[in-house]
Amino acid sequence: MKYGSVERPHRVAVIGVGIIGASVGWNLSRHGAKVVFIDAGLPGEGVTNWSFSWVNASNKTVRRSYFDLNVAGMATYRELAATIGPNSWWYPSGHLRWADEPAAEAKFLKTAELLAGWDYRVEVYTGDEVRRRFEPALTMPGDVRVLFYPDEAWVHGRHLVSRLVGQAVAFGAELRTRTAVRGIGTGADGRTRTVALSDGSRLDVDTVVNAAGPSASHVAELIARHLPMRREPGVVTRLDCAQAPVHRPMHAPHVEIRPDGDASVVLHSREIDALIDTGPDPTELAQLLHDSARHVLPELDNARIAQTRVSNRPIPADGFPSVGALPSVPGYYEAVSHSGITLGPVIGRLLAAEILSGKRDEMLADFRPERFSP
Repeated sequence: MKYGSVERPHRVAVIGVGIIGASVGWNLSRHGAKVVFIDAGLPGEGVTNWSFSWVNASNKTVRRSYFDLNVAGMATYRELAATIGPNSWWYPSGHLRWADEPAAEAKFLKTAELLAGWDYRVEVYTGDEVRRRFEPALTMPGDVRVLFYPDEAWVHGRHLVSRLVGQAVAFGAELRTRTAVRGIGTGADGRTRTVALSDGSRLDVDTVVNAAGPSASHVAELIARHLPMRREPGVVTRLDCAQAPVHRPMHAPHVEIRPDGDASVVLHSREIDALIDTGPDPTELAQLLHDSARHVLPELDNARIAQTRVSNRPIPADGFPSVGALPSVPGYYEAVSHSGITLGPVIGRLLAAEILSGKRDEMLADFRPERFSP
């Protein structure tokens, strides 16, 4: 994609180097912008590394424009894998979902019918067929109905971020890690001009991209902006095992499971998330996840809980992304969203185009930052 010529390279500070920030910076760098990545930690080590990392649109049906954005996210992943190579990060293996209660099963099947009407591929199998064709290690009733979404995938987020940042640095980007942003300065015209860092340095910039994930509201406050965010913590556990017994992400009853390489699996559950504020510490939550997972994967009995993390999800108050320019502060852009794994590459492509061309893409019309302005 070409964005037209510019008089000189844009100088862009990208605050936050998770999957969204890395995608924005990579797209900007390869089109000639001078990018400085800034992260209070290390690239890809925050919520990107502690996500279920499921690339999908089947769980995004609450609003058609949001579904369409996620479908575009899936397509952008396929393009990205062709551009930078899929090794170590891209796993387009499809996704399985089934339930153990009639009401939950009816809800899933109704959603599948809606998705089929939107030309989204979905297949229905029995438990016996799933074990025979896809996942022989699973324990499930032979007659249970299982949805299979063949176009969905999972992503090793930390590896992808490393690949994108590495290429951006090769294009000329700069990387500042373990460095927090302390201030954003504006000129007499109100445009962003400087970024002050915790190491005492000050950067001259034309543009600031707030891709700070759970810290995005704090970064917004530096320009006196109120970005309302939900508080929705989630717990993710990694198990080490001799051999990962599954080949694709799945929503089993009461627990979500996906492979995380050849000898590791990742576990998550909304039901366990609901317990976070009720008292159990992360060790107890991890054990609950492990117990739920081995009901459907007995091979996990001897797996070892390796790592557990409780993280706050970066979700704007209405549940939808906040992406694009804030008209009241020229040069300031937001790239804040839940489902960052699915949406990171497409947000990166669309936002880079907007920064470099000044043109607003209609795909982001429902997700503009100004909807939160007073």
